[in-house]
Amino acid sequence: MNLDVQTYNYTQSAEDKLICNLLAEQINLYLPEAENKIWHAHPVWFLNGNPIVGYSKQKKGIRLMFWSGKSFEETKLNILGGKFQDASIFYNSFDEINSTDLENWLKKAKEIQWDYKNIIKRKGILERLK
Repeated sequence: MNLDVQTYNYTQSAEDKLICNLLAEQINLYLPEAENKIWHAHPVWFLNGNPIVGYSKQKKGIRLMFWSGKSFEETKLNILGGKFQDASIFYNSFDEINSTDLENWLKKAKEIQWDYKNIIKRKGILERLK
């Protein structure tokens, strides 16, 4: 795991640190080819330069976000925006994380991707890659 991501996780409260460490461990397990780094102040994993999954500390808890998650058609992922394809879930306790759901979502994240990498070139228009 990227040292900056480790530092991000370490700075969280005890419960949030457990959540962040588990998320990072599982993301690295199921997306071993992904590059991970701090992007816009929180950990994000990329495939071929395209953001796939990340998490951040927010008022509602630790938000796990999938950039193409709306297309996963998963009821547990809350669709927050209407314009893009992102969807997320919030965790406030380590025990809330369902490892089977997480594994399925991470597999879908690899299989279903929208091209965020080139969104500026396309003037805000998303195209599906996979």
